[in-house]
Amino acid sequence: MRHPVAVIVLAQLFGTSLWFSANSAADDLIRQWGISPADLGTLTNAVQLGFIIGTLSFAISGLADRYAASRIFAVCAVAGALANAAFALLATGMESGVALRFAVGLCLAGVYPLGMKLVVSWVPERAGSALAQLVGMLTLGTALPHGIRLAGAGWSWSATILVSSALALVAAALILHLGDGPHLRRRHDAPPLRLGRVFHTFSIREFRASAFGYFGHQWELYAFWTLTPALVVISGLASPGSPALSGFAFAIIGIGALGCLIGGWCSLRFGSARVAATALAGSALCCALFPLAINGPAWAIATLLLVWGATVVADSPHFSALSARACPPEIVGSALAFQNAIGFAITMLSIQLGTAWIVDWQASIAWLLLPGPVIGLLGLYPLWRRRQPEPVKT
Repeated sequence: MRHPVAVIVLAQLFGTSLWFSANSAADDLIRQWGISPADLGTLTNAVQLGFIIGTLSFAISGLADRYAASRIFAVCAVAGALANAAFALLATGMESGVALRFAVGLCLAGVYPLGMKLVVSWVPERAGSALAQLVGMLTLGTALPHGIRLAGAGWSWSATILVSSALALVAAALILHLGDGPHLRRRHDAPPLRLGRVFHTFSIREFRASAFGYFGHQWELYAFWTLTPALVVISGLASPGSPALSGFAFAIIGIGALGCLIGGWCSLRFGSARVAATALAGSALCCALFPLAINGPAWAIATLLLVWGATVVADSPHFSALSARACPPEIVGSALAFQNAIGFAITMLSIQLGTAWIVDWQASIAWLLLPGPVIGLLGLYPLWRRRQPEPVKT
């Protein structure tokens, strides 16, 4: 198969557009359902909770390594598209909305981590740069609903969400046609996939360092993406419900794809650990500066938000690359799913606190996110202090 990574990253773009599809309709939902910004955080956390339960199920049971990753991806993308369409067409309030967003998150557990496993199965020798492309597409997928909303300014909110469902169906077809790569095939002498074997990975020092770096990163990332429209409004760059708000949100989140691509290129020279540490330091600086810059000129605030959007996710693919490199190849899928599960459990707390407190804290909400990248830097220290990156296992 020619250009398998390109196929996988395109499918990831389309499949993960389901994740924040409801957030693109935030203003309409607040108006039509009579809900608050904290309720929007609850809708987002419903997706996170479904993702956590799904990834834990894949990881602890070993299902992520028992069956072909391409088939799991395709089935989950189709199921996620259906749940997302049901939210657009059938949800009438928080009770039904939360249940359907939870279902979307459950399905995404078979899309995001299995997409990472597919990349490693095709090109393990350049996992860091290839996963950077994958997470770049996840980032664009997250921003895509805002872009769809901007392009179809006259569309109803449900039509915008339905576009994401159609894209997820295309993702399923692409991956089903591609299939799994030749690497990561189970060896004849590999230990049996016992229930809970994935817990063994935390006894590996390198995996543990990468995982703790990732956990700090997760405290900041999804809360920042959730709060981006509110940060734009607080900054005075756009008014609620305006096309400009959708445009800024798309740009600030979407520029993270460029950050991922640049980080992937740099990892070939400096190693994934150094790139991840640099991105963590950059986003920590943005967290610290944003409340201080809020009364500055509009161009300075917009620039700071764009830099924040680029650095906040640029480290993400390198945690996956470092973790995949550190753990036994026969449980890569389970290990990545388990790491994702814990990381996304952390996002639930920062999202809930951020959406609940932003009305009172205003721009200072950025300081709530600051401990994440700082703790991530400390957790990753055993890896980024090394002068040379370790060779990739193939």
